Amino acid sequence: MSTGVLLGLWVSVRNSEKQGINGEDAWNLGILVVLAGIVGAKVLYILVEWGYYAAHPSEIFSVNTLQAGGVFSGGLIAALLMAAWFMRRNHMPALATCDAFGPGLALGHAIGRVGCFAAGCCYGKETHHFWGVTFTNPIAHQWVGTPLGVPLEPTQLFEAAVELANFFFLMWLFRRKTFDGQVFGSFLVLYGTARFFLEFLRDDPGRGEVFGGFMTGTQFIAIGLVLLGGVMLWLRSGAVKPVPAAAR
Repeated sequence: MSTGVLLGLWVSVRNSEKQGINGEDAWNLGILVVLAGIVGAKVLYILVEWGYYAAHPSEIFSVNTLQAGGVFSGGLIAALLMAAWFMRRNHMPALATCDAFGPGLALGHAIGRVGCFAAGCCYGKETHHFWGVTFTNPIAHQWVGTPLGVPLEPTQLFEAAVELANFFFLMWLFRRKTFDGQVFGSFLVLYGTARFFLEFLRDDPGRGEVFGGFMTGTQFIAIGLVLLGGVMLWLRSGAVKPVPAAAR
């Protein structure tokens, strides 16, 4: 996670500076977004497992809860809210800044998912395909409940591969975008779509349920991300790309 955060921030700051955005503001925004993301992921994890935590409130601040990775969608929502506040407060161009951070967010998430795989969290359902991965370390079971001795879908690696592909595509798009918001809108659509379908393979706790179990809470959020990204692309598609301050 630390490696993903650092590389993601580095990419985001470089992209920001290429658009004439102050590098120090970009660093501060990135640090704030990371902290908000960690808190938001934990909060959503607790909310979707509220039945357990309501009965065991002391577990909210336990070591096991603090070690749990949380729900990425909750972290993304919290990060977006804090980013909107910070950019407004510091008069940063919102959509251009989001475009700069989109590829870095995808790269950081891809590396972070490799960390999830190493820890055994965010695991998938039992599978008998050749790509199934069997965990054997009792620490993984103790900390995050990973089933041991059973081949599981490597959902962590699937998501890491998706986000790495997103990173390369978004970097390619960043250099060719025709309007501000195009890169970040594309990220929301691509990640939301992938996450919706990857949820069918997940089997770890913290998924949540909506509409009587018709879909998981994370899938519901993923649909929201796709709609948000789609609306952003649709509304901004006719806009003219502004000239970066550095190029004036």
